This record gives sequence, structure tokens and C-alpha cells, in this order.
Amino acid sequence: MPRNRYYLSIADLGHARGEDPRFSYAGAGPNDFAGALQQALRNDELFQRWRAAQPDPDAVDASLGNTDPAAEVTAKVADLRTDVELTTDLPMSVVRHRLFLLIGGGWQLRDMRVA
Repeated sequence: MPRNRYYLSIADLGHARGEDPRFSYAGAGPNDFAGALQQALRNDELFQRWRAAQPDPDAVDASLGNTDPAAEVTAKVADLRTDVELTTDLPMSVVRHRLFLLIGGGWQLRDMRVA
């Protein structure tokens, strides 16, 4: 699978949280968020905790637990928002799921390119 570079923006990282505090990002800034997202993409610990909390864990699509040990995430503040650059071979469905767990819908995909 080709590596892609995703460019995201988060309008208000200080208030961006997932719906369930058990899985939600609880950091203090762009570097903390980049680390949390990178960890969530490099290993399946967040996914496994979320899966175990589902009513029927065996019915969860296992492909949502895919990981990319080489995923790289950077984040920085720019014009009152946080810009995130993510390089991974994971499909957007997996990236989207991890983002929703961490920060809910408070993000926007701005661009995507082959890395």
C-alpha cells in the first residue's frame, strides 16, 4: 500500500475531545497531540481498548485495528488553528476512526498526497 501524507487542521485543539473520555485526547498542545496520534497509529492499544468496550467486540471490523509502525505525525499552531501533517500507509478509514476516538469531529482534512 502506498504511503500517503495527510494534511489536517484542528480549529480548537484546546477543546477538541472525543465523545468518550476513556479514549479521548487529554494533552495540552500540538506536540502532545502529535505524539498521541502517532502512538494510536503505530500500535493497536487505543483500538483494542475501544473494541473491548463495545457491546459485541467480536463484531467490530478488525481492519480498523491495522497499524503502521512507521507512521509519523507533526503538529504546529498556525493562524489560531493547529495544522497536522501525518504520513502513513494506513487507509483514511483507520486514520478517521483514531481521530474520532481522540478528538471527535473537531478536525478537517485539508489535503492528501502520495508521500
